[in-house]
Amino acid sequence: MAAANSIRGTGTASIHERFPYKWIALSNTTLGILMAAINGSSLIIALPAIFRGIHVNPLAANSESLLLWVLMGYNVATTILLVAFGRISDSIGRVRLYNLGFAIFTLGSILLFLTPGKGITGEWELIIFRMVQGIGGAFLYANSTAIITDAFPPHERGLAIGLNGIAGMAGAVIGIVVGGILATVGWRYVFLINVPFGLAGTVWAYIALRELDMDRPPLHMDWLGNLTFAAGLLGVALALTYSINPHGHHATGWSSPFVLGSLIGGVVLLVAFVLIEAYVAKQPMFQLRLFRIRGFTLGNLAQFLMALSQMGLQFMIIIWLQGIWLPLHGVSYTNTPLQAGIDTLPMMVGFVVSGPLAGRISDRLGARLLGSAGLGVAAVGFVLMTTLPANFSYWTFAVYIFLLGLGMGMFAAPNSAAIMNSVPAQYRGAASGMRTTFMNTGTLLSMGLFFTLVITRLSHHLPGAMVRGLSRFPLPHALVLGIAHLPPVAALFSALLGYNPMRVLLPSTVLKLLPPPMVTTLLGKHFFPGLISAPFLTSLHEVFWIGMAMVLAGAVASALRGPRYIFDEPTGKTTWEIRRRNYLILALLAVWGARRGAKENASVAERNRLVRALTLLIAVLGDARRLEATGDGRNSERREPSQRRGF
Repeated sequence: MAAANSIRGTGTASIHERFPYKWIALSNTTLGILMAAINGSSLIIALPAIFRGIHVNPLAANSESLLLWVLMGYNVATTILLVAFGRISDSIGRVRLYNLGFAIFTLGSILLFLTPGKGITGEWELIIFRMVQGIGGAFLYANSTAIITDAFPPHERGLAIGLNGIAGMAGAVIGIVVGGILATVGWRYVFLINVPFGLAGTVWAYIALRELDMDRPPLHMDWLGNLTFAAGLLGVALALTYSINPHGHHATGWSSPFVLGSLIGGVVLLVAFVLIEAYVAKQPMFQLRLFRIRGFTLGNLAQFLMALSQMGLQFMIIIWLQGIWLPLHGVSYTNTPLQAGIDTLPMMVGFVVSGPLAGRISDRLGARLLGSAGLGVAAVGFVLMTTLPANFSYWTFAVYIFLLGLGMGMFAAPNSAAIMNSVPAQYRGAASGMRTTFMNTGTLLSMGLFFTLVITRLSHHLPGAMVRGLSRFPLPHALVLGIAHLPPVAALFSALLGYNPMRVLLPSTVLKLLPPPMVTTLLGKHFFPGLISAPFLTSLHEVFWIGMAMVLAGAVASALRGPRYIFDEPTGKTTWEIRRRNYLILALLAVWGARRGAKENASVAERNRLVRALTLLIAVLGDARRLEATGDGRNSERREPSQRRGF
């Protein structure tokens, strides 16, 4: 052990002599973001191949909810554990637990590759192993932004976080393309993409990263707060995912006692969590005092609303392309993952174009203008998406999703930098965990919310479309009416997986009575996507309007965050410094305006005005000298009055 530490120490010293530490920290956190982004996008693209590989039947009961949990299990584990891991990291060391996150994430990826089960068993194994990945992701997300904030000065943090954002989008692009390619080779290989990045990150973090913030508060875990938060969020997530399944004679599950109980219980537990954090916990999981900082509160609200609109949008677009648009344009289901990935690249390009530039500009101007403008651009993109017809031109679609990516890129880096700049150094781990918790909660709820909204609207539009489509064939009317009440969630996932349910829903006795060309049409790969295309698009347009409302609300929150503010930093002009400078300018203007009082023939009123102006100037200058002498100018005076209390 001593020899290993000696080797590590020698290697670390050599690396730090050759490269500034801030770039070492950025390279490692960028690797973590890259790995997580590749993991997310490759799974979404390859999902049809994965479920065909483990032989999932989309018409089987509850298979759709389990499919959603394969996607959401990672986010559930990450979101529940983020803040707790941030608190532990503040006390034990951010670098140490960040390195542990790389190792656990890599282990989860290997387990996913080795998944032995088939059918429902295989789905459950994928969910469990994805949660193992999520535990590692929680360690990474809870500490990456805090490590960057520790390493970079305030005027460079926006650029650093912007570069991290580029890595995230580059990872999304790599995941989409490589995931699409590997999905055609073998679904297991999709999970091996992360392993080289995980191994490299584990070694690089162990060798090169070091702890900078040694002001560590003692560790006191808020067990009651952690349990109520985890159970409450889990209840809401269960309600959203199982609400898409039919219950009784209803197309959705909102009449199910389990769904209603999960939702009500989850909301009650989340309310209890807030009360526990405010009045019971001595060392709360959420540092509620941070919400006294306006920039922190409104920045997180804006980020939550953006995340709430983003992930569901991305998955709906993937379903639209893979399950409907591409098959109708002659692309085989074997190639739809790769083609869908390529077709969604303009959104990633928009983010990459605007992300670093916006981060750099926000280092000088702050996040309010850029963040609000970015979400405004994204709102325009949502509105334009509602104008697309079923048989749209690809280049029109590409321009619209490019605008969506451009707007979200303009918002992401400035907003993240502004949130982290607004908090004290000793709370950066907790603040980073809280920031990512809000983002992941929005992402988690986005998938369930968008699915619920689309399925709810589809239950109104789909039966009529299916009756009209099937009535073109000489089928018994009673049979047509029965097929028309196919659960919308089964129809949607059948399309995504390239499965034509007519092969099961039409009895062989009926098919034998039809002419062979009609049978070929009904059971072909183009009939069912064409049948549900129009009702799905109508439902999706309605959901796009809801997404537009979300990002506009986020833009309002971003606009209300206040001017650029940096908490407790020895460099850079802060809000309080700017105010003091403005007071000095006003005092000098007052003296200049009262200059007539210095003349011999000045009236008493003019002389009194000059005396008051000089008194004001002396007070401002005296206050500045006192602050410099006591050192308060570097600390308390840089805090806005509302932000001094409690810190």
